[in-house]
Amino acid sequence: MADIQRYQISVSHEARDLIQKKLALSSLPDELDDAAWDYGAPLEDIKRLVRYWQDKYDWRIHEKRMNALPQYHTSIPVKGFDDLDVHFVNQKSPAADAIPLLFVHGWPGSFLEVTKILPLLANTKEGEPAFHIVAPSLTNFGFSEGVKKKGFALPQYAEVCHNLMLRLGYNEYVTQAGDWGTLITRSIGYFYPDHCKATHINGVPNSPPSFTRNPITAVQNAITPYTEGEKAGNERRAWFKTEGMGYSSMQGTKPQTIGYALADSPVGLLAWIYEKLHDWTDSYPWTDDEILTWVCIYLFSRAGPAASARIYYEAGHNRDEALYAALGGYIPQVKLGLAYFPKDLLAPPPRWADVLGPVAYKKAHEKGGHFAAYEQPEAIAGDLKKMFGKGGGAFGVVPGKDGMS
Repeated sequence: MADIQRYQISVSHEARDLIQKKLALSSLPDELDDAAWDYGAPLEDIKRLVRYWQDKYDWRIHEKRMNALPQYHTSIPVKGFDDLDVHFVNQKSPAADAIPLLFVHGWPGSFLEVTKILPLLANTKEGEPAFHIVAPSLTNFGFSEGVKKKGFALPQYAEVCHNLMLRLGYNEYVTQAGDWGTLITRSIGYFYPDHCKATHINGVPNSPPSFTRNPITAVQNAITPYTEGEKAGNERRAWFKTEGMGYSSMQGTKPQTIGYALADSPVGLLAWIYEKLHDWTDSYPWTDDEILTWVCIYLFSRAGPAASARIYYEAGHNRDEALYAALGGYIPQVKLGLAYFPKDLLAPPPRWADVLGPVAYKKAHEKGGHFAAYEQPEAIAGDLKKMFGKGGGAFGVVPGKDGMS
């Protein structure tokens, strides 16, 4: 593994000074009376965050904290593309039989989402499984290299993540993910079922049972009244489809156009991401430092702030129909764990779980939203320990690696 090298984040003074100059020259729009969040990120919030960014926020403090993580980078081959340099966190457990776990983020997340579960899975108690955790920055995100050719879609994201695990010596492994990470890890299970032995997901796909494909589940669904929690999930899903998906339409059709604003304006990027951090979480108490650090990961990303938006276009315009049918359907060879959070975006009823694969574990949590590993790290870590621990539905799924020594 000589080609795997340590990685340290180091944003230049010039890059940070340029941001300060742009902040000083920024022009903000007006706002309607009593607009609140109905029209997007409120003006007073953005003003406060810009002032804090100018006067108090210190990127170097957060850069130092991130550099305390075990970060690496390596070159990964991808069919039809040049080899790509991939940045990743690799936390090794002292347990020789620890379970290799691939953690995959989405948009507008980053490898930062794994940071709160790292200590929870590193310091496991007796009788709990231990994990080796690998958390890459996706291609076009964070500190991984970007692509220069069209067509880098879900199969390619899956290939990069899978090849990274092989490069690290993990021929068999499990995964945890949300958002795009859910689709990427399910794609890994579809393409590489001999290697990906189980996956745990939040951001569960919205896949109602079909009377032709899932007759028993469909009948049970038809005759069983929705619980109050399921009704709330249905309302949340309806809200998202009617009020929350404008960003997806833009990034999925004209990512280059929105990319000019994201690349040129730190305030524009801030508002674009901050709205999601507010709307997609369950009243999570974001600090200004947290918000600006999430934004700066995109602002200082290796491929630039616009590159990450292209995943929406590429996934929508390079559809592998068999893959997409599997993503919303049954993937038979990979054991499945499901975490439901009330303020996630699709929030399907847990009763639909059986249409997605051989369910080894599922739990409906009382609190949490779209960024579950960051909002509710104890919940995600607890799920993983139960799913892969003794008595769990995926115990011993990786031969010789049950994490219990």
